[in-house]
Amino acid sequence: MSRRTELHPDPTDPRVGAPLFSTWRVGTPERQRQAVEAIGRAWEGRPWPAGDLLAYHVYAGQDGSTLMHYSQWTGEQAYETFVRTHRQERVDEIDTAVPGIERVGLGRYRRYRSRERAVGDARVPGLIVTVRIDFEDGTRERREEWVDLVVKGLGDDPAGHAGLLSAHFHLSTDGGHVLNYAEWESTGAYEAAMATPSTDSWERVRTYPGLRKVTGSRYEHALGLVPD
Repeated sequence: MSRRTELHPDPTDPRVGAPLFSTWRVGTPERQRQAVEAIGRAWEGRPWPAGDLLAYHVYAGQDGSTLMHYSQWTGEQAYETFVRTHRQERVDEIDTAVPGIERVGLGRYRRYRSRERAVGDARVPGLIVTVRIDFEDGTRERREEWVDLVVKGLGDDPAGHAGLLSAHFHLSTDGGHVLNYAEWESTGAYEAAMATPSTDSWERVRTYPGLRKVTGSRYEHALGLVPD
C-alpha cells in the first residue's frame, strides 16, 4: 500500500534513473488543498503501483493556483507501464473530486549534479524553489557548462547563500533546458539571498552565451507518498 511521509525526497538517491516533474493549474488556494487531499485518497486507497516508483511528492505553489509533482522512478519504462495500467483510475478519482484541473505537461530529466547539503545539516526545508533555464536551439552542450558555473558561484559565495540547504540540477531529456530543484530554509532566507549584491561569478552565470529564458517558481511541500 501507499503511506504518507513528512520526509522530503532525496534527489541524490542513486536508484533514481528517471526524475519526473509536472505542473497542474487548479486555480485557487482552496482547490490546491482539495486536490492534494484527493491525491492522497486516490493513492492511499490503492496498492503502491510498482517497486520501480521510489517516491511521489506534491508541492503547493505560493502563487495559490498551481501544484508541482515530483516522482522518482528507477527508469522511464517503469513510468510508461504505470501510465498504461494504473494512472487513469487515479486521475479519474481526482478529477471527480476536483473538476477542471489543467495538466500543463510532464518534464523528463536526468540529474546532472548537485550542491548537496552540508554534513550534519538537519534543517527542514521551508521553501522549495524550482528554476527552469531555457537555452537557445543548438546549445545542448552548454547546459552542463552553465551548471558547473552555478555550482562554482555557490561555492564562491557561501555567506550569500547561507539559507540554501541544497540545489539539484536536472537536464531535460529533450536537450532544451535545465531544472534546478533547490531546498531553502525559508522564504525569508531565499529573498535575502536574492537581494545580495551580484558578484563576478553570478554575472558570468546570468550572461552565459546561449541562455534564453529563466523562470522561477516557489513551492511548499504538501504531500509525500512512499511504498508501505
